[in-house]
Amino acid sequence: MHFHFNLHLSTLLPLLLPLTTALTLLPPPTTNQTLGHAIVQNNCPDPIYLWSVGSAISPQTTLMSGTHYAEVFRRDPHSGGVAIKLTTQRDGLYRAAPQTIFAYNLVERTVWYDLSDVFGDPFAGRRVRLEPAVPEISWADGVPPRGNGLDRSFGGREYEDEDGDVVVSS
Repeated sequence: MHFHFNLHLSTLLPLLLPLTTALTLLPPPTTNQTLGHAIVQNNCPDPIYLWSVGSAISPQTTLMSGTHYAEVFRRDPHSGGVAIKLTTQRDGLYRAAPQTIFAYNLVERTVWYDLSDVFGDPFAGRRVRLEPAVPEISWADGVPPRGNGLDRSFGGREYEDEDGDVVVSS
């Protein structure tokens, strides 16, 4: 199985479309349309489940194989950052299922991001990638690198144009 997190937001749009109706229930976020999108692309044969979490939690979005989810980068007015939480189990956010978390924080024209796992490694055995990431974030076996004391990967990117998408895929 292959799981790919790609920072190029246009790649994540197919994963995010099923979530767009759910996200409209949240209060309008502070956004900057010119900076791009956070995208999750499901390249796995099975569905994955997603929640966008800031000061509020979006309804669960189901990403079927070959689909994506996308949201415009936004700054949460209360928490500052946003965490896109992914599980392989329906209602996994509320059942302490293993989660991969694609977190980002929009500060002016810079997006800071990080990719981590909690409660286990839901995509173990699958490739997980975040693109374009500097430094590159790619987990060949679906497990974050160990030994740095953080068990996560992180980076940041300043955007000069409108092609500021960040894509996570598996």
